[in-house]
Amino acid sequence: MSNQNIIDAGFSLPVRAFSTTRAGGISQPPFDTLNLSAACGDEPDHVAQNRLLLRALLPSEPLWLRQVHGNAVIHLDDWQPEITADAAWTDRPGQVAVVLTADCLPILLAAEDTFCVAAIHAGWRGLAAGVIENTITAMTTVAKNLRAWIGPSIRQAAYEVGNEVVAAFADYPTAFVENANGRWQADLQSIAQRKLTEAGVNQVDDCGLCTHQRHERLYSHRRNARTGRQASLIWFK
Repeated sequence: MSNQNIIDAGFSLPVRAFSTTRAGGISQPPFDTLNLSAACGDEPDHVAQNRLLLRALLPSEPLWLRQVHGNAVIHLDDWQPEITADAAWTDRPGQVAVVLTADCLPILLAAEDTFCVAAIHAGWRGLAAGVIENTITAMTTVAKNLRAWIGPSIRQAAYEVGNEVVAAFADYPTAFVENANGRWQADLQSIAQRKLTEAGVNQVDDCGLCTHQRHERLYSHRRNARTGRQASLIWFK
């Protein structure tokens, strides 16, 4: 695995943050090739080898979460194997926060002046449940000092949802467009951006990449139900 197989979030040093792509690993189809999830049906040995390839780019072992589309947030000092959470933050140098996604939004946060960082896994359920707000509240910084980056995720043109999703975001009507099937196309990125700014975050950047449309480079569960997961990671030195 090399730096060519990642999508850099562009944070200022000493913060480092990026998302992986599906390139550069050893997994076989339909997980080809850099699947980093041990819970999607891939060969355990392949996942372990892929994680070793990723580890070569990091200052320490990434602290993997058991993600459940909820709103629980942990400080990485409290991490233990198989801990259930959908966001993690740290103010310790060298601790690597990480989330796995294959359509959901990976959101990375950094207070570049005080070296406080976080990684969030945000599908529609997590967004509705307040995972963004909970993470910002947990961090030892003020929101106006945070910069946010939204990584590769499914975009509105490819994301059809039902009335239950529209109802969950009744305060965000402009994030939905009705399609010819009488269902809705959801813009999760705009919901996340508004939630971040309403919480006080002044700078929100979006990589603009759609996992569903860029399936040759990125994993998309909506396109292929049996597929791998990319990772989004952040730390500071």
